Amino acid sequence: MKFAALLAIAVAVAIVTFEITMQPTASERGQLLVIFGAMAALTGVAAATLSRWTAHMRSLRLAVVVIGVAALVVVGIVTAVSAQLMFITAHDLTLIFIVVGFGIALGVLLATAVAEPMERDLMHIRRAVGRIGEGEFGAKTGVVRSDELGEAARAIDGMAEKLSAIQAERRSAENQRRDFLAAVGHDLRSPLAALRATVEALEDGLAPDPDRYLRSMRADLDALGHLVDDLFMLATIEAGKLDFERTRLDIAELADESLDALAPVAANRGVELRLDARGSVQVLGGSRELGRAIRNLVDNAIRHAPPGSVVVVRVENGDGALVSVTDEGPGFPVELVDSAFESFVTGDAARSRAAGGAGLGLAIARGVVAAHGGTIWAQAGPGGRVAFQLPHN
Repeated sequence: MKFAALLAIAVAVAIVTFEITMQPTASERGQLLVIFGAMAALTGVAAATLSRWTAHMRSLRLAVVVIGVAALVVVGIVTAVSAQLMFITAHDLTLIFIVVGFGIALGVLLATAVAEPMERDLMHIRRAVGRIGEGEFGAKTGVVRSDELGEAARAIDGMAEKLSAIQAERRSAENQRRDFLAAVGHDLRSPLAALRATVEALEDGLAPDPDRYLRSMRADLDALGHLVDDLFMLATIEAGKLDFERTRLDIAELADESLDALAPVAANRGVELRLDARGSVQVLGGSRELGRAIRNLVDNAIRHAPPGSVVVVRVENGDGALVSVTDEGPGFPVELVDSAFESFVTGDAARSRAAGGAGLGLAIARGVVAAHGGTIWAQAGPGGRVAFQLPHN
């Protein structure tokens, strides 16, 4: 419909131009209408036919050449008919046909020259798409154009970059998950092996002090229970189902209670715990959940603090409640600062496993802080520092 409308407009413009410039008679006007109408109809038929033919051609260059030749043929026919109406002699008409033929030859050369780079760029695009389809997401089209072909090439290159980034993220996630499962397996295997050995000693009557063996079994069971609790809480956080009762509480008091709970652990490692709090710092949140987050941060600091050093928990009151935990250990590597709170990331896999941690503490702390509308971050070493800020209400 659009092409037909454009043909009608072209015929109307030609007739109006003829009326203004030539002032034809009624006979000439009728003859001209017939000629213009016939030529427009011929052009419409040629357009419909060529559209079907060129759609099945395997070469863009050939399609462009055919279209260019067809356009020149239409021009030649119009010229020949016009020459007949002007009563041009046979000699002049032959000259016109020669000139039109030469124009067609030049048009074919021009169409070929224009179509060749288009065909070459399409070949580059097709090859790039094929390589991307085979999983080579670093493939580029190498096409730089300002037309629709260029837009398509840029879209394909952008898609390849996004696929490459997604693939890298997936590989990183797989590596992190694999390390996480290995760490969890280590944490499960150690207490289970100790429990098995203790039970066998008790069964065989080889335990000289049964009470001490039972205390050891209780410690191993507690370790397993803590790990299971961490896994369950992390799953709850990642599912967005962490639910708690919000009450008005003093975050400084929670920090003090956390230090009291972890004092035996710090003493065993020769680490001193210190609280730096200036008065009450009130927030609205879950006492048990926020206490868990602070204990996780302090426990992580104790694990990485050298013997004889100090772990400091500082609670400040400003735009919000600011809690920071610092230690004198090596701190977070620069490359892990942004990902330290991911579920399957441990700052030092060998040390985390040796210390009995699967890297869940920081992930749980981040989930708890986020559930309270706060933010948490880490700073690169030397010296470990993790802080979070909570709104007052």
